[in-house]
Amino acid sequence: MEHLKAFDHEVNEFVDYMFGARDPRVRGWLMLDSYLPTFSLTVAYLLFIWLGTTFMRNRPALSLRGLLIVYNLGVTMLSFYMLIELILATWEGGYNLQCQNLTSAGEADIRVAKVLWWYYFSKVIEFADTMFFVLRKKNSQITFLHVYHHATMFNIWWCVMNWIPCGQSFFGPTLNSFIHVLMYSYYGLSVIPSMRKYLWWKKYLTQAQLIQFLLTITHTLSAVVKPCGFPFGCLIFQSSYMATLVILFVNFYVQVS
Repeated sequence: MEHLKAFDHEVNEFVDYMFGARDPRVRGWLMLDSYLPTFSLTVAYLLFIWLGTTFMRNRPALSLRGLLIVYNLGVTMLSFYMLIELILATWEGGYNLQCQNLTSAGEADIRVAKVLWWYYFSKVIEFADTMFFVLRKKNSQITFLHVYHHATMFNIWWCVMNWIPCGQSFFGPTLNSFIHVLMYSYYGLSVIPSMRKYLWWKKYLTQAQLIQFLLTITHTLSAVVKPCGFPFGCLIFQSSYMATLVILFVNFYVQVS
């Protein structure tokens, strides 16, 4: 135990050295003070994919219909909550759509940060997407894009929550929460055969995701054009990361079209 604490201390000293002082407003929040829980859950996720596909290779696929309905309904409801709460919190704080810093909105910034913590935590919940693919033997769905997106988002949002938990960070999660309402409601309803003919928005999901990434890049770079004190390096990193998603999603869209 002492060795683990020492290792945890060294890891956190390293990330503090790399990124600077953390935002004191989120200290003590669940899973944020130490990077080890986020890192460990990510490693466990990747191990589950590897070991799970091996374990299921010669076994029949599981149905999981009831569990999938409950899970997708739950994620849909969580995404809807985050969407509405982010809209209300940023409206209350008078957030500037072009560029919003980290401190000027007072209590509204804390309200935004609390919703964004749920957004961060939702990324570990969404690891279940891949686990269900493994157990249902939907291995064709476990693409590089899928695993890269899930694994990186959880870790990136740990950093976001520690250093930039409000301000300009609100925009991407607001759009993404809206997309996830559409996406997870589709996933949940598609499990019910009689509902599939009503799911007209399936063909628009990848298009909507691409539009989301492009709008997020545009919003992020708008703060470069007209700065407001939001960390410049974070803006460049987010734009670059979103660009990788655009490339991967365009490639996916071309392949399935």
